[in-house]
Amino acid sequence: MRKIDVTPGVKWVEIEEANLRILCGCPADIVKHLMRRGLIVETEIDGTTCETGPNAILISDLMLQSGAFANLAEFPVLQMLYRQGLILPNHPNNTGEKPILIGLPQRLEAQLNYIYRGNYGLTSVDELMAAGLSQEAAAEMMRIKLFFAFGKISSASELMTCVPVSEGRTEIRDGVYYRRLGLNRYRFEYGSERIDVDLNLPDADGYVSPYPLGMYDVSRGYFSVVHSGEGDGWDIDRPCMSGVISFQGRLYMIDAGPNMGAILQSLSLSPNEIEGIFHTHSHDDHFAGLTTLLQTDHKLRYFAVPAVRHSVAKKLAALLSIDESEFAAIFDIVDLEPETWNDVDGLEVKPMMSPHPVETSVFQFRALGPKGYKTYYHLADIAADKVLKNMVTDDPNEPGLSPELFQKVRSNYQEFSDLKKIDVGGGLIHGDSHDFADDKSEKIILAHIARPLTTAEKQIGSGADFGTVDVLIPSSQEYLRRHAFLHIREFFSELPIGRLEILLNNEVRTCNPHEILVRQGEPIEELLLILSGNAESIIAETGETYRLGAGDLLSELPLLRGSSAITTYRATSFLTALVIPADLYLTFVDNFTQRQGVIDLAEKRAWLRRTPLFHQGLCSKILNRIASGMVAAEIDDGEIIVNEDNRSVLRLIDDGILKRFVDDYVVETLSGGDFFNEGRSLFDLEPKSHLHSIGPSKLWDVSTSVISDIPIVRWRILETHSRRLQLIRDITHADTLAIAEVG
Repeated sequence: MRKIDVTPGVKWVEIEEANLRILCGCPADIVKHLMRRGLIVETEIDGTTCETGPNAILISDLMLQSGAFANLAEFPVLQMLYRQGLILPNHPNNTGEKPILIGLPQRLEAQLNYIYRGNYGLTSVDELMAAGLSQEAAAEMMRIKLFFAFGKISSASELMTCVPVSEGRTEIRDGVYYRRLGLNRYRFEYGSERIDVDLNLPDADGYVSPYPLGMYDVSRGYFSVVHSGEGDGWDIDRPCMSGVISFQGRLYMIDAGPNMGAILQSLSLSPNEIEGIFHTHSHDDHFAGLTTLLQTDHKLRYFAVPAVRHSVAKKLAALLSIDESEFAAIFDIVDLEPETWNDVDGLEVKPMMSPHPVETSVFQFRALGPKGYKTYYHLADIAADKVLKNMVTDDPNEPGLSPELFQKVRSNYQEFSDLKKIDVGGGLIHGDSHDFADDKSEKIILAHIARPLTTAEKQIGSGADFGTVDVLIPSSQEYLRRHAFLHIREFFSELPIGRLEILLNNEVRTCNPHEILVRQGEPIEELLLILSGNAESIIAETGETYRLGAGDLLSELPLLRGSSAITTYRATSFLTALVIPADLYLTFVDNFTQRQGVIDLAEKRAWLRRTPLFHQGLCSKILNRIASGMVAAEIDDGEIIVNEDNRSVLRLIDDGILKRFVDDYVVETLSGGDFFNEGRSLFDLEPKSHLHSIGPSKLWDVSTSVISDIPIVRWRILETHSRRLQLIRDITHADTLAIAEVG
């Protein structure tokens, strides 16, 4: 037996004698990590070229870790089935063995449902009609799906073997056993050998990107396209095909592939700066980054046709074992009408259907400028002309396309555009560059591939390096000044605009990555209001850090108290900030507000920053809203809280200790900065546990109406709540534990 640390939260366990290679942990883009580590390589078997790789996956106990999906088995399973050849007819690796999934029963069920939705999206005429399609259109869509599914919608369990953990140890196969030791901790046994793996991420760490990205200073344009990904799900050097549209200074993502946090950081953007996402479809290379877009302090607008939105919501619900209605709680849904120009704050958008295994749209964008309309066409996941022709049939009962729909799709693909990005990945479900050899568009970019362009392709279209920008309509405006006004207004909402202009009439400064903005212990001569980019706070005594972004005001509290800087701030990307002289700010506060009230609010905000729930991803203006609604409360020594029955507030511990009991077992100890009562107040679930106050405790109660619409808060609460439910489940269903772990 051997174990390899692949990347934080992921291990590789190999038992050569049993021909078993177990991928332990399955975050986004894990296939690319395995390729980089040489655990997936190209090989040849009996004259057939294929890949090596895992043949089993240990699924994490936790659905989320550090805010990111922990279990994304879709691409590893695809790699096994197709690139290793386990499902391909007449392939030497097709011996009848299936990919193996191991882990907790409820997590395996979730994975099967998620992979099923990832394979097919909506799977019946009724589901398609519920998503707004006519009966005729739904029947046609099912014909397309059946063509790509080789005539049959199969359950995921037909493609995989599940080996759920049980009491004691469980045999995987051929004398290899595994047992669960505790939350996300497992032991593998083969003969007299043992290997232990721990899939828990350290608190400060998240899953990491498999490829390095540089640092770019992306400006906001009137109408421009930032190229944030030209690769595919197998490209180990580049992000998956995506883009960022800047329109009138507002930023919109096109799709959300893996490593979205690293992509935004590299572009010197924070999630809070994104207005919304235009979503083409639900495959993981366009879906896995949704978690990053939920690390925001405001609801992002979700733009898609209803069928795509329904497909994505079902997949997300399956993956996280949540109700589909949660999708509307974390996104501001804006359904787009297919085949029609939709107005999005002046930007016109036309989604058009693209034949694919799941519901898929390509997007045309246009905006009116001095020289008329300029257009951008984003064709992610299209079908090659030879595939489309092979789909055509006059028989409405056969899988495929009607001749009329074939002509419409083909015509849509070929429409002229000033800028056109095309999927040319080839195969059954991707496009072919040669179909666009005669395309008259002004500029063509070929993407969605894991290889260099061929000589012939270089004559058809361009490439686009990460971080490059195509400007369609130049800007003559300073959009960051507009954002500065919106942020300042949140701090002093009661003051007239004329007063706010006193603070706005100052320098806007751009800082380089890794530049120290404020040094702990030094006098504060100016305040920085971050308008774009990212920074971090570092407290020297503890080494504690937290991230900051657009809307954060640095060093306000020590300035108001008359002290020197109490933390060091560093830029972690290119950063643009409004620079407010310290003396001007103090005069402004004293003349037009009540200084003590501003201090009280800043102190509450600083306390919130120190809690795990609010320490990152929330700008100062949002923390102000939360702080304004905090109400003090107390719990007596020995008081027992049963069922956490207050449905209107989330309870934060300011000082004290509470222990969570299931029967006589302590499953969790809560202290300053922790929270409880989320089950009843946000998810209407009653945990089978009770809390016992060890000594008196001081609390802050926050109304759920204040925080329920803040995606990053709701997302973190969901992650913590899921972990708590698993701890409780481990005690109440001890058959899933080999060693009961309490305390």
